[in-house]
Amino acid sequence: MSRETSLITYYAQRAQVYERVYEKPERREQLDSLKDLVRVTFDGRTVMEVACGTGYWTAVAAETAVHVTAFDVNESVLALARAKGLDSRRVEFLLGDAYEPPAFGKRFDAALVAFWWSHMPRKRVRGFLGRLHAALRPTAIVLCLDNTFVPGDSTPITRTDEDGNTFQMRRLEDGREFEVLKNYPTEENLREAITPVADVAEVKWLRHYWMLRYRLRAR
Repeated sequence: MSRETSLITYYAQRAQVYERVYEKPERREQLDSLKDLVRVTFDGRTVMEVACGTGYWTAVAAETAVHVTAFDVNESVLALARAKGLDSRRVEFLLGDAYEPPAFGKRFDAALVAFWWSHMPRKRVRGFLGRLHAALRPTAIVLCLDNTFVPGDSTPITRTDEDGNTFQMRRLEDGREFEVLKNYPTEENLREAITPVADVAEVKWLRHYWMLRYRLRAR
C-alpha cells in the first residue's frame, strides 16, 4: 500500500471519530484563537478549502465568508461534512484530490488549507502550491493551519525517510494500525515555500498549532 493510499484509508476509517482531537481541553483556548483568525481572514470572501475532511473548519469559515467551496478525496468524510447542515447556498462540498483540484470554472479570492500541509511529502509541496495558486485570483489570501510537535503529547515519530519525511504509527479503535506521514515544518520551511509568490506572510506558533497567512502577488 502506498503512503498516499494508506493515508486516505486511515482517514476514511477514522471519519466518525475524527473531530475528537478538537475536544482536548488543553487545546481549547488555542483553537478559539484559530477560529477567530479564520473568521476574520475570510470575512466577505469566496473561499476554496482543500482537504476539508469532516467540514469542521468549513463551518467556521462559512460564518463570515460569502461562499466556501470545499473538497476532499474521501467520500466518507464528505458525508459527515454534508450532514452538518450548512447553508447549501453558501457552502458546496465536492469530491476532489488536493494535488489535482476539481475544475471549478471560477477563481477564488481566498484559500484555506487546514491540517493538510503536514501530510504532504516534502517533494510535493511546491507542486501542490502551484495548483492551489492557479485556482486563485491575484492578491488572494491563503491561510494554512496545522499541528506542531509537542514532546510527550504528540504521537511519537517512528521513522524518517531519505527525503526527511517523518512518519507515525496510528491505531484505530478496532486495533488496526496505519503508518501515516506527518511532517512538522519549521518557520523557515514555510517561508521558503511561499516567498516566490507572496508579498506579505505572517507565521505564528502556538503550543499545539501553527498558522501561515499570506497574500499572493498581483500578476
